[in-house]
Amino acid sequence: MENTFRFNSIAEFHRFCKLPNPDHPLISLIDYSKVCYPDNETVLKWIQNFYSIGLKRNVNAKFNYGQQQYDFDAGVLSFISPLQFLKIEIKQDVVANPTGWLLLIHPDFMWNTVLPQKIKTCDFFGYSVNEALFLSDKEEKVVVEILRNIEQEYQSTIDKFSQDLIIAQLERLLIYSERFYERQFITRKKSNHELLERFEKVLSNYLESGKALDKGIPTVKDIANDLHISPNYLGSLLRLHTQQNTQQHIQNKLIDYAKERLSSTNLSVSEIAYQLGFEHPQSFSKLFKSKTKQSPLEFRASFN
Repeated sequence: MENTFRFNSIAEFHRFCKLPNPDHPLISLIDYSKVCYPDNETVLKWIQNFYSIGLKRNVNAKFNYGQQQYDFDAGVLSFISPLQFLKIEIKQDVVANPTGWLLLIHPDFMWNTVLPQKIKTCDFFGYSVNEALFLSDKEEKVVVEILRNIEQEYQSTIDKFSQDLIIAQLERLLIYSERFYERQFITRKKSNHELLERFEKVLSNYLESGKALDKGIPTVKDIANDLHISPNYLGSLLRLHTQQNTQQHIQNKLIDYAKERLSSTNLSVSEIAYQLGFEHPQSFSKLFKSKTKQSPLEFRASFN
């Protein structure tokens, strides 16, 4: 039976990977080429109580979140939050020279700083691993420089400025990551356009098939699952290309569907509300008026 490991501290993770004790208990930069997973394990599952930012290349393992899988054969940057479940399948038949860096940050290190709030605005901490950030050579150099600056600071003599300087570098890393992700969304214009088309189709099918009547209003998670992507990734894509988040898109689709039913059928407002997944017709009417400045009955009357 496969065990799920739990790493409460960075030191525990170091020991698991056969690495020396960390120089600092709450933050550590690991040379990925020196990581040694247990020899007798082909599948590793773990949950960690700290953040990790990984820049990895040529890794002889597959990293999974749920049903999603990703091979790290090129330089990519990934972000993992505390308590996320990670599964790794070691590829025994592949000879690789894994390289890269793994930055581990315990939440206690960021206590009483601006960073926790900053991380909340970074959707990519909720992306699946297959939605990792592909870096150009130039971008990779920027990331590595920041990582080495962090390492140099915590390995130096600790003084009252040390934490502030490291936090500043971490914030700089997150800002660059946001920039690079936006670049990736733009350069993948064709695949993103296809994904947006699939989003519209999945949402329309949900409403047209009557699924909303049985399961309720479509949620962001429902639609993301049907598209096999994370809710955060879908939200980032929509905001960049349409300036609206996923919830706004779903609501707009509900209103479009309601307008079509109000103008072309004799269904009551309550019947339309139930078809759209609303438990209470009053909630539907409130949303409709907030979006159109008219009640459903006023909208219908404008067609008579």
